[in-house]
Amino acid sequence: MAAHRLSVALLALVALSACGHKTRPGVAADLAAAKSTTIGVNAYLWKAALQTLSFMPITSADSNGGVIVTDWYANPAIPTERMKVVVTILDPELRADALHVSASKEVNQGGTWITAQVPASTTQQLEAIILEKARDIRRATIAG
Repeated sequence: MAAHRLSVALLALVALSACGHKTRPGVAADLAAAKSTTIGVNAYLWKAALQTLSFMPITSADSNGGVIVTDWYANPAIPTERMKVVVTILDPELRADALHVSASKEVNQGGTWITAQVPASTTQQLEAIILEKARDIRRATIAG
């Protein structure tokens, strides 16, 4: 009986120490802030992606799976071109490799939408914008 209580107490101690133990001031807060996961993926990347794509109609947004899909969007300045974007958040950590953006583009030729190539720089720029926004959101959250 005493051995059982000791085992339970040790397990409880290990579980509690893993939850809130800080080795250096600020380190746990920084790690927790970088790994914000009240949803299935990194909350900062998720929020930043939604903000970045807010000008486009969103057809699907799955926060547990980390996928945002937009509908076709045509810039009013260039109505003969339209784009569709898919953002995938792959990890609960706020890291560059936790984010993937893909895009499709179509050009209207004679009333028919034809698939066109999306320059790699377009998706790279979207990724950079989302990452920067996510970092800004994180900094604002930590600061205040």
